[in-house]
Amino acid sequence: MDADVVVVGAGTAGSATLWQLAQRGVDAIGVEQFEPGHAQGSAHGESRIIRTAYHEHPAYVPLVRSSWQLWRSLEAATGTSLLTRTGAVMIGPADGELITGVLAAVHTHDLPYEELDQASCQDRYPQHVLGPTEVAVFEPDAGFLRPELAIRTMAAAAVAGGATLITATPARGVEAVPGGARVLLDSGTLTARHVVVCAGAWVGELLPSLRAALQVERQVQAWFPARDRSVYAPARFPVFIRETCGHFVYGIPSPDGHALKVGIHHEGMPTSAGTVDRSVSQADIALLTSVVTQLLRGVEQAADRATVCMYTNAPDGHFVIGAAPGFDNVTVVSACSGHGFKFAPVLGEIAAGLAVDGGTDHPIALFDPARLR
Repeated sequence: MDADVVVVGAGTAGSATLWQLAQRGVDAIGVEQFEPGHAQGSAHGESRIIRTAYHEHPAYVPLVRSSWQLWRSLEAATGTSLLTRTGAVMIGPADGELITGVLAAVHTHDLPYEELDQASCQDRYPQHVLGPTEVAVFEPDAGFLRPELAIRTMAAAAVAGGATLITATPARGVEAVPGGARVLLDSGTLTARHVVVCAGAWVGELLPSLRAALQVERQVQAWFPARDRSVYAPARFPVFIRETCGHFVYGIPSPDGHALKVGIHHEGMPTSAGTVDRSVSQADIALLTSVVTQLLRGVEQAADRATVCMYTNAPDGHFVIGAAPGFDNVTVVSACSGHGFKFAPVLGEIAAGLAVDGGTDHPIALFDPARLR
């Protein structure tokens, strides 16, 4: 055995897993085809939302609470600021998927929140233009993370804790061996008692049994300058999600209030990690421009920049965490369906538990890869 655990991928979940294994004193090797914090996958673009009142499913709430604590412990241990608390405003029809889901989460887990009618929301957050049937829910336990810096920080903490990280080295496959598993590299192999695959959009290439069930999606994020930085500074403008005209729109202020990052959750074109178009056209940001024009005040109507990233989606929109189909000693942590970055530290904690102890105290039944069969 080259190590007790080999982690394939050092992005969102992989860097966190390697960090958590190092925290446990486990002999671990990470293999990354690029460098931690790269811009080729799913975790780049300067900011990612973290929120607690989770409309997707109340089962995520205990996990994001644990993740908050782990992010703060990482900041304290490394002296690096990664998370900015702004609160979050969720806006949409009172009977829509977003508002009803958020309220289900806050009531199930007794979370702090405020319900705001149209007038109250407009008074408090005049940057938003609300329609006559829209309402809002404000939750204080929300904000944004710096993904590239966070990944680099977790990877560095893992190496400082004794883990080995091999970069610029793509994995080509995973094979079962007696008592463990083997990762195939261009230059040879790495064999371990357990392998954790955290390969994001590349997971289907390494685990063919999951390839048919997972869909890679091209996503565009664009930044629109604020006319008055003070109005869109994080202290005055919470991160937001809006359900409007069939779209789920999200927005995140720049740390200095210079610009507002806007994206539309899902609705991107199907693609693959090897064929994704990383260029951005005017057609790509036309809908974002329309959204900014109609729903926000004080923001320029022309984006000053944009970038492309990838979602890796499970059919039900939930995570894929657990035993990789067809393997006894391989765990997969991937397919986070576009809402996984905030959970990175707890995903690493879960993966470390599965690799070392064969289980975890965190509730992950919803994410079992076996459901995809």
